[in-house]
Amino acid sequence: MIAFTPALTVRIPVAWGEMDAFQHVNNTVYLRWFETARIEWLARVGFTEAGGGGPILARTEIDYRVPVVWPDTVETSIGVVAMGRSSVTLGYRITSEKHGGAVVAEGVTVIVLFDYAANKSVPLDDALRARIGPPADP
Repeated sequence: MIAFTPALTVRIPVAWGEMDAFQHVNNTVYLRWFETARIEWLARVGFTEAGGGGPILARTEIDYRVPVVWPDTVETSIGVVAMGRSSVTLGYRITSEKHGGAVVAEGVTVIVLFDYAANKSVPLDDALRARIGPPADP
């Protein structure tokens, strides 16, 4: 399990159209569930209003644990795993109502504060670091 304290959890109903030819939710949908939680988290911490830049997704990693099928409702939790000079590593945990709250997937993404005009990363300022909060204890 990835160590993080959930900053927020988003409930997402599984759509029938998210299943693929193998009759389970397609792997790309899990990334959208990560994205749904991440966009809400970015807005809550004010990452999108950070001076001198905006967020860019630099890395994604996911481990699939249990197939999900429709009908179901998943909960995607997100929290800070680590913070660097210009980046934040976020942890995710997706659980399934149909599977009794079991973890069906987990992963991490790295978000970088990026100056799109200059085409380079920029440091996280102290105000943004304070809004993000501390990473999980190892």
